[in-house]
Amino acid sequence: MMSGLVFTMPILPGVASLRFNLPGTAPGFFLEDAAEMLYRLIGTLLLALVISPAWADILAGKVVAVADGDTITVLDNTKVQHKIRLAGIDAPERKQPFGQRAKEQLSDLVFGKTVQVETDKVDRYGRQIGKVLIDGRDANLAMVTAGMAWHYKKYQTEQATSDRLLYASAEEDARAGRVGLWREPAPVAPWDWRRGERQAGQ
Repeated sequence: MMSGLVFTMPILPGVASLRFNLPGTAPGFFLEDAAEMLYRLIGTLLLALVISPAWADILAGKVVAVADGDTITVLDNTKVQHKIRLAGIDAPERKQPFGQRAKEQLSDLVFGKTVQVETDKVDRYGRQIGKVLIDGRDANLAMVTAGMAWHYKKYQTEQATSDRLLYASAEEDARAGRVGLWREPAPVAPWDWRRGERQAGQ
């Protein structure tokens, strides 16, 4: 039964609203209250979309190869191989100091094991870009924490806000503790090294 039927402030700009109790609600719970709750819910969902990356596909399979410190091959349950480039990080190239160590570190983490890969992008080399999870642990982040990779800030806007902050903090901690490659007096970022190699080959 409607209670206190009166015109009130509009729920939406330019639209008048009627105040009355919803069936089964406590006295004093009006349509405006329900509308406000709905708008708050919509706002929360929109905020989640803003701070999160696009919906990712989940690829599950066994790691059958590790090319270097940030590239692996995953064999799925249909026996299809997927080359995966770890998102959000950049490990030393194989000819750089710590390049082989980075490959060994990643191998210890994932080789021969079943992983899940959150992926929503393919790079120009046909590799799927993704976050590699093993037993719920973020292998990409583990590489940065171990001082075996940089946080790849060039692509940080493609990461979820929480991941971006975690990876940046992990690199800062590794630098401060002189962990892994940060023991080098002047480590060269892989993207700078690759640029130098390209220029030398011209």
